[in-house]
Amino acid sequence: MRTATVYGKWGCFLERTITATVYADYQATTPVDPRVVKRMMPYWQEAFGNAHSVDHAVGWSAAKAVQEAAAAVATLVGADSDEIVFTSGATEANNFALLGLAHRAPPSRRRILVSAIEHKCVLAAAKVMGERCGIRVDSIPIDHQGFVDLNFLSAELDDSVLAVSIMAVNNEIGTIQDIPAISAQLERHGVLLHCDAAQAPCAMDLSELGTYADLVSLSAHKMYGPQGIGALYLRRDVQSRIEPLIYGGGQQEGLRSGTVPVALAVGMGVAAKILHAPEQQVERERVARQRDCFVRMLTDGAVPVTLNGPVGEMRHPGNANLQFDGLSAQDILGSLQPRLAASTGSACTSGIPEPSHVLRAIGLDGEQADASVRFSFGRFTTDDEISQAVCYVKDVLVTALL
Repeated sequence: MRTATVYGKWGCFLERTITATVYADYQATTPVDPRVVKRMMPYWQEAFGNAHSVDHAVGWSAAKAVQEAAAAVATLVGADSDEIVFTSGATEANNFALLGLAHRAPPSRRRILVSAIEHKCVLAAAKVMGERCGIRVDSIPIDHQGFVDLNFLSAELDDSVLAVSIMAVNNEIGTIQDIPAISAQLERHGVLLHCDAAQAPCAMDLSELGTYADLVSLSAHKMYGPQGIGALYLRRDVQSRIEPLIYGGGQQEGLRSGTVPVALAVGMGVAAKILHAPEQQVERERVARQRDCFVRMLTDGAVPVTLNGPVGEMRHPGNANLQFDGLSAQDILGSLQPRLAASTGSACTSGIPEPSHVLRAIGLDGEQADASVRFSFGRFTTDDEISQAVCYVKDVLVTALL
Protein backbone atom coordinates (compact mmCIF):
# COMPACT_ATOMS: atom_id res chain seq x y z
CA MET A 1 0.00 0.00 0.00
CA ARG A 2 1.05 3.60 -0.55
CA THR A 3 -0.44 7.05 -0.04
CA ALA A 4 -0.59 9.37 -3.03
CA THR A 5 -2.03 12.73 -3.98
CA VAL A 6 -4.51 12.16 -6.81
CA TYR A 7 -7.32 13.98 -8.53
CA GLY A 8 -10.79 13.53 -7.13
CA LYS A 9 -13.84 13.45 -9.36
CA TRP A 10 -13.12 15.54 -12.42
CA GLY A 11 -10.11 17.36 -11.01
CA CYS A 12 -10.15 17.95 -7.25
CA PHE A 13 -7.02 16.95 -5.31
CA LEU A 14 -7.32 14.42 -2.52
CA GLU A 15 -5.19 12.09 -0.42
CA ARG A 16 -5.98 8.41 -0.58
CA THR A 17 -4.32 5.06 -0.19
CA ILE A 18 -3.61 3.29 -3.47
CA THR A 19 -3.78 -0.48 -3.22
CA ALA A 20 -4.21 -1.61 -6.82
CA THR A 21 -3.26 -0.77 -10.37
CA VAL A 22 -5.73 1.42 -12.25
CA TYR A 23 -6.73 -0.73 -15.19
CA ALA A 24 -7.03 1.17 -18.47
CA ASP A 25 -6.54 -1.69 -20.93
CA TYR A 26 -10.06 -3.04 -21.37
CA GLN A 27 -9.51 -3.55 -25.09
CA ALA A 28 -6.73 -6.02 -24.34
CA THR A 29 -8.95 -8.06 -22.04
CA THR A 30 -11.86 -7.43 -19.70
CA PRO A 31 -12.31 -8.69 -16.15
CA VAL A 32 -14.85 -11.48 -15.93
CA ASP A 33 -18.18 -10.14 -14.71
CA PRO A 34 -19.10 -11.64 -11.29
CA ARG A 35 -22.47 -12.72 -12.72
CA VAL A 36 -20.59 -14.73 -15.34
CA VAL A 37 -18.35 -16.36 -12.73
CA LYS A 38 -21.36 -17.33 -10.63
CA ARG A 39 -23.10 -19.08 -13.52
CA MET A 40 -19.91 -20.87 -14.59
CA MET A 41 -19.00 -22.31 -11.19
CA PRO A 42 -21.31 -25.39 -11.18
CA TYR A 43 -19.87 -26.56 -14.51
CA TRP A 44 -16.41 -26.97 -13.01
CA GLN A 45 -17.59 -29.55 -10.46
CA GLU A 46 -21.10 -30.92 -9.93
CA ALA A 47 -22.29 -30.29 -13.52
CA PHE A 48 -19.04 -31.33 -15.20
CA GLY A 49 -20.48 -33.52 -17.95
CA ASN A 50 -19.23 -33.79 -21.52
CA ALA A 51 -21.73 -32.06 -23.79
CA HIS A 52 -21.14 -34.73 -26.44
CA SER A 53 -21.93 -37.69 -24.16
CA VAL A 54 -25.27 -38.72 -25.62
CA ASP A 55 -25.95 -41.82 -23.54
CA HIS A 56 -26.77 -40.36 -20.14
CA ALA A 57 -28.47 -37.48 -18.33
CA VAL A 58 -25.22 -35.84 -17.22
CA GLY A 59 -24.20 -35.39 -20.85
CA TRP A 60 -27.68 -34.26 -21.82
CA SER A 61 -27.57 -31.56 -19.14
CA ALA A 62 -24.20 -30.32 -20.39
CA ALA A 63 -25.44 -30.31 -23.98
CA LYS A 64 -28.46 -28.24 -22.95
CA ALA A 65 -26.18 -25.70 -21.26
CA VAL A 66 -24.07 -25.38 -24.42
CA GLN A 67 -27.17 -25.01 -26.58
CA GLU A 68 -28.47 -22.24 -24.34
CA ALA A 69 -25.10 -20.51 -24.49
CA ALA A 70 -25.07 -20.74 -28.29
CA ALA A 71 -28.56 -19.27 -28.38
CA ALA A 72 -27.45 -16.33 -26.22
CA VAL A 73 -24.43 -15.62 -28.43
CA ALA A 74 -26.64 -15.92 -31.52
CA THR A 75 -29.14 -13.45 -30.11
CA LEU A 76 -26.34 -10.96 -29.46
CA VAL A 77 -25.57 -10.77 -33.20
CA GLY A 78 -29.06 -11.41 -34.56
CA ALA A 79 -28.54 -15.04 -35.59
CA ASP A 80 -29.82 -18.53 -34.76
CA SER A 81 -28.11 -20.95 -32.41
CA ASP A 82 -27.28 -23.44 -35.19
CA GLU A 83 -25.23 -20.69 -36.85
CA ILE A 84 -22.82 -20.40 -33.89
CA VAL A 85 -19.60 -22.44 -33.73
CA PHE A 86 -17.59 -22.19 -30.52
CA THR A 87 -13.84 -21.75 -30.97
CA SER A 88 -10.86 -21.10 -28.72
CA GLY A 89 -11.11 -17.37 -29.37
CA ALA A 90 -11.34 -14.72 -32.06
CA THR A 91 -7.95 -15.60 -33.56
CA GLU A 92 -9.13 -19.12 -34.33
CA ALA A 93 -12.50 -17.80 -35.51
CA ASN A 94 -10.80 -15.38 -37.93
CA ASN A 95 -8.52 -18.10 -39.28
CA PHE A 96 -11.44 -20.50 -39.54
CA ALA A 97 -13.52 -17.98 -41.49
CA LEU A 98 -10.85 -16.92 -43.98
CA LEU A 99 -8.88 -20.12 -44.52
CA GLY A 100 -12.07 -22.16 -44.45
CA LEU A 101 -13.44 -20.07 -47.29
CA ALA A 102 -10.16 -20.17 -49.21
CA HIS A 103 -9.95 -23.97 -49.21
CA ARG A 104 -13.35 -24.23 -50.91
CA ALA A 105 -13.20 -21.11 -53.07
CA PRO A 106 -14.64 -21.68 -56.57
CA PRO A 107 -12.27 -21.10 -59.51
CA SER A 108 -14.18 -17.99 -60.51
CA ARG A 109 -13.67 -16.23 -57.17
CA ARG A 110 -9.99 -15.97 -56.29
CA ARG A 111 -9.74 -12.53 -54.71
CA ILE A 112 -10.23 -11.22 -51.17
CA LEU A 113 -10.26 -7.61 -49.99
CA VAL A 114 -9.00 -6.84 -46.49
CA SER A 115 -8.90 -3.46 -44.76
CA ALA A 116 -5.47 -2.01 -43.98
CA ILE A 117 -6.19 -1.84 -40.23
CA GLU A 118 -7.31 -5.39 -39.51
CA HIS A 119 -6.03 -7.30 -36.50
CA LYS A 120 -2.78 -9.08 -37.23
CA CYS A 121 -4.41 -12.51 -37.11
CA VAL A 122 -6.65 -11.47 -40.03
CA LEU A 123 -3.73 -10.03 -41.99
CA ALA A 124 -1.67 -13.16 -41.32
CA ALA A 125 -4.51 -15.47 -42.37
CA ALA A 126 -5.01 -13.43 -45.55
CA LYS A 127 -1.30 -13.77 -46.33
CA VAL A 128 -1.56 -17.55 -45.98
CA MET A 129 -4.59 -17.51 -48.29
CA GLY A 130 -2.37 -15.96 -50.92
CA GLU A 131 0.67 -18.15 -50.35
CA ARG A 132 -1.03 -21.53 -49.97
CA CYS A 133 -4.41 -21.20 -51.63
CA GLY A 134 -3.66 -18.98 -54.59
CA ILE A 135 -6.04 -16.26 -53.46
CA ARG A 136 -5.17 -12.71 -54.51
CA VAL A 137 -5.26 -10.42 -51.47
CA ASP A 138 -5.86 -6.67 -51.94
CA SER A 139 -5.76 -4.06 -49.18
CA ILE A 140 -8.58 -1.56 -48.71
CA PRO A 141 -7.20 1.88 -47.76
CA ILE A 142 -8.67 3.90 -44.93
CA ASP A 143 -8.88 7.62 -44.15
CA HIS A 144 -7.22 9.49 -41.28
CA GLN A 145 -9.99 8.45 -38.89
CA GLY A 146 -9.79 4.77 -39.78
CA PHE A 147 -12.89 4.48 -41.97
CA VAL A 148 -12.59 2.29 -45.05
CA ASP A 149 -12.62 4.01 -48.42
CA LEU A 150 -16.06 3.06 -49.75
CA ASN A 151 -15.31 4.47 -53.20
CA PHE A 152 -12.22 2.27 -53.47
CA LEU A 153 -14.22 -0.72 -52.27
CA SER A 154 -16.96 -0.10 -54.82
CA ALA A 155 -14.44 0.20 -57.66
CA GLU A 156 -12.70 -3.05 -56.69
CA LEU A 157 -15.79 -5.21 -56.30
CA ASP A 158 -16.66 -7.59 -59.10
CA ASP A 159 -17.61 -11.22 -59.58
CA SER A 160 -14.03 -12.39 -58.99
CA VAL A 161 -14.09 -11.36 -55.31
CA LEU A 162 -14.74 -14.17 -52.85
CA ALA A 163 -14.99 -12.16 -49.64
CA VAL A 164 -14.26 -8.89 -47.89
CA SER A 165 -12.92 -8.81 -44.32
CA ILE A 166 -13.48 -5.60 -42.36
CA MET A 167 -13.45 -5.42 -38.59
CA ALA A 168 -16.57 -3.92 -37.05
CA VAL A 169 -14.64 -1.92 -34.43
CA ASN A 170 -10.91 -1.26 -34.53
CA ASN A 171 -8.88 -2.51 -31.60
CA GLU A 172 -6.38 0.38 -31.55
CA ILE A 173 -8.22 3.58 -32.48
CA GLY A 174 -11.81 2.45 -31.89
CA THR A 175 -13.24 3.24 -35.33
CA ILE A 176 -16.76 1.82 -35.79
CA GLN A 177 -17.28 0.96 -39.45
CA ASP A 178 -20.52 1.49 -41.35
CA ILE A 179 -21.22 -2.22 -41.82
CA PRO A 180 -24.71 -1.78 -43.40
CA ALA A 181 -23.27 0.47 -46.12
CA ILE A 182 -20.40 -1.95 -46.76
CA SER A 183 -22.78 -4.91 -46.87
CA ALA A 184 -25.02 -3.19 -49.41
CA GLN A 185 -22.10 -2.83 -51.82
CA LEU A 186 -21.05 -6.47 -51.44
CA GLU A 187 -24.55 -7.85 -51.87
CA ARG A 188 -24.75 -6.55 -55.42
CA HIS A 189 -21.83 -8.81 -56.41
CA GLY A 190 -22.62 -11.84 -54.25
CA VAL A 191 -19.49 -11.19 -52.16
CA LEU A 192 -19.31 -12.56 -48.60
CA LEU A 193 -18.61 -10.22 -45.67
CA HIS A 194 -16.49 -11.33 -42.74
CA CYS A 195 -16.34 -9.11 -39.65
CA ASP A 196 -13.85 -9.46 -36.85
CA ALA A 197 -16.22 -8.24 -34.15
CA ALA A 198 -14.07 -9.01 -31.10
CA GLN A 199 -14.17 -5.35 -30.00
CA ALA A 200 -17.75 -4.70 -31.03
CA PRO A 201 -19.94 -6.06 -28.19
CA CYS A 202 -18.84 -3.35 -25.74
CA ALA A 203 -18.98 -0.62 -28.36
CA MET A 204 -22.31 -0.95 -30.15
CA ASP A 205 -25.63 -2.76 -30.51
CA LEU A 206 -24.92 -5.92 -32.51
CA SER A 207 -28.47 -7.22 -32.75
CA GLU A 208 -28.59 -6.73 -36.55
CA LEU A 209 -24.98 -7.56 -37.40
CA GLY A 210 -25.94 -11.06 -38.57
CA THR A 211 -28.27 -9.43 -41.10
CA TYR A 212 -25.36 -7.66 -42.80
CA ALA A 213 -22.37 -9.97 -42.27
CA ASP A 214 -22.06 -13.59 -43.36
CA LEU A 215 -19.30 -14.51 -40.92
CA VAL A 216 -18.65 -12.82 -37.55
CA SER A 217 -15.80 -13.56 -35.14
CA LEU A 218 -16.22 -13.02 -31.40
CA SER A 219 -14.07 -13.39 -28.29
CA ALA A 220 -15.47 -13.93 -24.79
CA HIS A 221 -12.66 -12.22 -22.92
CA LYS A 222 -13.29 -8.94 -24.77
CA MET A 223 -16.87 -8.88 -23.43
CA TYR A 224 -16.50 -9.71 -19.72
CA GLY A 225 -16.47 -13.46 -20.29
CA PRO A 226 -13.71 -16.02 -19.70
CA GLN A 227 -10.47 -16.29 -21.63
CA GLY A 228 -10.04 -19.34 -23.85
CA ILE A 229 -13.29 -19.30 -25.81
CA GLY A 230 -14.76 -17.43 -28.75
CA ALA A 231 -17.26 -18.07 -31.49
CA LEU A 232 -17.77 -17.77 -35.21
CA TYR A 233 -21.18 -16.88 -36.55
CA LEU A 234 -21.55 -18.76 -39.83
CA ARG A 235 -24.67 -17.92 -41.78
CA ARG A 236 -26.52 -21.16 -42.39
CA ASP A 237 -26.24 -21.16 -46.17
CA VAL A 238 -22.51 -20.36 -46.00
CA GLN A 239 -21.58 -23.32 -43.81
CA SER A 240 -21.16 -25.73 -46.73
CA ARG A 241 -18.65 -23.31 -48.26
CA ILE A 242 -16.29 -23.57 -45.26
CA GLU A 243 -13.58 -26.22 -44.95
CA PRO A 244 -13.07 -27.18 -41.29
CA LEU A 245 -9.64 -26.44 -39.85
CA ILE A 246 -9.92 -29.00 -37.04
CA TYR A 247 -10.93 -32.61 -37.71
CA GLY A 248 -11.82 -35.29 -35.22
CA GLY A 249 -15.06 -36.48 -33.70
CA GLY A 250 -17.28 -34.27 -35.83
CA GLN A 251 -18.61 -32.12 -33.01
CA GLN A 252 -20.51 -28.90 -33.77
CA GLU A 253 -22.03 -30.35 -36.95
CA GLY A 254 -18.58 -31.33 -38.19
CA LEU A 255 -17.52 -27.72 -38.53
CA ARG A 256 -15.12 -27.69 -35.58
CA SER A 257 -14.24 -30.99 -33.93
CA GLY A 258 -13.25 -31.19 -30.29
CA THR A 259 -15.04 -31.24 -26.96
CA VAL A 260 -16.75 -27.92 -26.28
CA PRO A 261 -15.64 -26.58 -22.86
CA VAL A 262 -19.00 -26.34 -21.14
CA ALA A 263 -18.07 -23.91 -18.38
CA LEU A 264 -16.42 -21.53 -20.83
CA ALA A 265 -19.35 -21.73 -23.24
CA VAL A 266 -21.78 -21.01 -20.40
CA GLY A 267 -19.65 -18.03 -19.40
CA MET A 268 -19.65 -16.62 -22.91
CA GLY A 269 -23.41 -17.11 -23.12
CA VAL A 270 -24.03 -15.22 -19.87
CA ALA A 271 -21.70 -12.42 -20.96
CA ALA A 272 -23.66 -12.18 -24.23
CA LYS A 273 -27.00 -12.01 -22.39
CA ILE A 274 -25.76 -9.16 -20.21
CA LEU A 275 -24.53 -7.22 -23.23
CA HIS A 276 -27.82 -7.72 -25.05
CA ALA A 277 -29.82 -6.15 -22.21
CA PRO A 278 -31.33 -2.67 -22.81
CA GLU A 279 -29.28 -1.06 -20.02
CA GLN A 280 -26.08 -1.61 -21.98
CA GLN A 281 -26.67 1.62 -23.86
CA VAL A 282 -26.58 3.45 -20.54
CA GLU A 283 -23.29 1.71 -19.73
CA ARG A 284 -21.77 2.69 -23.06
CA GLU A 285 -22.81 6.31 -22.53
CA ARG A 286 -21.28 6.36 -19.04
CA VAL A 287 -18.00 4.91 -20.28
CA ALA A 288 -17.92 7.42 -23.14
CA ARG A 289 -18.37 10.30 -20.67
CA GLN A 290 -15.50 8.97 -18.56
CA ARG A 291 -13.31 8.57 -21.63
CA ASP A 292 -14.11 12.09 -22.83
CA CYS A 293 -13.28 13.53 -19.40
CA PHE A 294 -9.97 11.66 -19.35
CA VAL A 295 -9.02 13.05 -22.77
CA ARG A 296 -10.14 16.57 -21.91
CA MET A 297 -8.13 16.65 -18.69
CA LEU A 298 -4.98 15.49 -20.45
CA THR A 299 -5.17 17.84 -23.41
CA ASP A 300 -4.82 20.97 -21.25
CA GLY A 301 -1.31 20.15 -20.04
CA ALA A 302 2.21 21.28 -20.94
CA VAL A 303 2.80 18.40 -23.36
CA PRO A 304 0.81 18.55 -26.65
CA VAL A 305 -1.63 15.63 -26.70
CA THR A 306 -3.52 14.55 -29.83
CA LEU A 307 -6.40 12.09 -30.08
CA ASN A 308 -5.75 9.55 -32.83
CA GLY A 309 -8.78 8.27 -34.76
CA PRO A 310 -12.40 9.37 -35.04
CA VAL A 311 -14.32 11.83 -32.89
CA GLY A 312 -17.93 11.27 -31.88
CA GLU A 313 -20.34 8.35 -31.89
CA MET A 314 -18.47 6.29 -34.48
CA ARG A 315 -15.75 5.47 -31.97
CA HIS A 316 -15.57 2.75 -29.30
CA PRO A 317 -16.90 4.51 -26.17
CA GLY A 318 -14.01 3.30 -24.03
CA ASN A 319 -11.17 3.99 -26.47
CA ALA A 320 -8.70 6.89 -26.18
CA ASN A 321 -5.61 6.52 -28.37
CA LEU A 322 -3.44 9.51 -27.46
CA GLN A 323 -0.28 10.84 -29.09
CA PHE A 324 2.17 12.56 -26.72
CA ASP A 325 4.22 14.83 -28.93
CA GLY A 326 7.96 14.23 -28.71
CA LEU A 327 7.77 11.47 -26.10
CA SER A 328 8.11 7.71 -26.22
CA ALA A 329 5.01 5.62 -25.50
CA GLN A 330 7.18 2.82 -24.13
CA ASP A 331 8.89 5.23 -21.73
CA ILE A 332 5.54 6.61 -20.60
CA LEU A 333 4.10 3.16 -19.97
CA GLY A 334 7.24 2.03 -18.17
CA SER A 335 7.15 5.06 -15.88
CA LEU A 336 3.47 4.42 -15.10
CA GLN A 337 4.14 0.97 -13.67
CA PRO A 338 2.65 -0.40 -11.51
CA ARG A 339 0.18 2.44 -11.01
CA LEU A 340 -1.59 2.34 -14.38
CA ALA A 341 -2.10 -0.37 -17.00
CA ALA A 342 -2.42 0.79 -20.62
CA SER A 343 -0.80 -0.32 -23.88
CA THR A 344 0.65 0.75 -27.20
CA GLY A 345 -0.75 -1.95 -29.47
CA SER A 346 2.51 -1.69 -31.40
CA ALA A 347 4.22 -5.00 -30.65
CA CYS A 348 4.06 -7.76 -33.25
CA THR A 349 3.49 -11.38 -32.35
CA SER A 350 7.22 -12.05 -32.03
CA GLY A 351 7.47 -9.38 -29.35
CA ILE A 352 9.67 -7.09 -31.43
CA PRO A 353 8.43 -3.48 -31.07
CA GLU A 354 7.43 -1.88 -34.34
CA PRO A 355 5.29 1.10 -35.34
CA SER A 356 1.60 0.27 -35.27
CA HIS A 357 0.34 -0.62 -38.74
CA VAL A 358 -2.99 0.93 -37.78
CA LEU A 359 -1.49 4.29 -36.85
CA ARG A 360 0.71 4.28 -39.94
CA ALA A 361 -2.33 3.53 -42.10
CA ILE A 362 -4.16 6.64 -40.83
CA GLY A 363 -1.18 8.80 -41.79
CA LEU A 364 1.06 8.96 -38.72
CA ASP A 365 4.79 8.72 -39.23
CA GLY A 366 6.96 6.37 -37.19
CA GLU A 367 7.79 8.94 -34.53
CA GLN A 368 4.14 9.89 -34.04
CA ALA A 369 3.08 6.24 -33.84
CA ASP A 370 5.80 5.52 -31.31
CA ALA A 371 4.51 8.40 -29.17
CA SER A 372 0.95 6.98 -29.00
CA VAL A 373 -0.66 5.12 -26.10
CA ARG A 374 -4.01 3.35 -26.10
CA PHE A 375 -6.08 3.83 -22.95
CA SER A 376 -9.32 1.87 -22.78
CA PHE A 377 -12.03 1.92 -20.12
CA GLY A 378 -15.04 -0.25 -19.39
CA ARG A 379 -17.77 -1.61 -17.14
CA PHE A 380 -15.91 -1.45 -13.85
CA THR A 381 -14.04 1.82 -14.41
CA THR A 382 -14.92 4.36 -11.71
CA ASP A 383 -14.83 8.15 -11.82
CA ASP A 384 -12.10 8.12 -9.17
CA GLU A 385 -10.01 5.81 -11.34
CA ILE A 386 -10.32 8.23 -14.24
CA SER A 387 -9.06 11.01 -11.96
CA GLN A 388 -6.23 8.82 -10.68
CA ALA A 389 -5.23 7.87 -14.22
CA VAL A 390 -5.06 11.54 -15.25
CA CYS A 391 -2.92 12.34 -12.22
CA TYR A 392 -0.52 9.47 -12.93
CA VAL A 393 -0.10 10.39 -16.59
CA LYS A 394 0.39 14.09 -15.85
CA ASP A 395 3.00 13.21 -13.24
CA VAL A 396 4.94 11.18 -15.83
CA LEU A 397 4.64 13.95 -18.42
CA VAL A 398 5.91 16.61 -16.01
CA THR A 399 8.85 14.40 -15.07
CA ALA A 400 9.64 13.84 -18.75
CA LEU A 401 9.93 17.59 -19.27
CA LEU A 402 12.43 18.10 -16.44
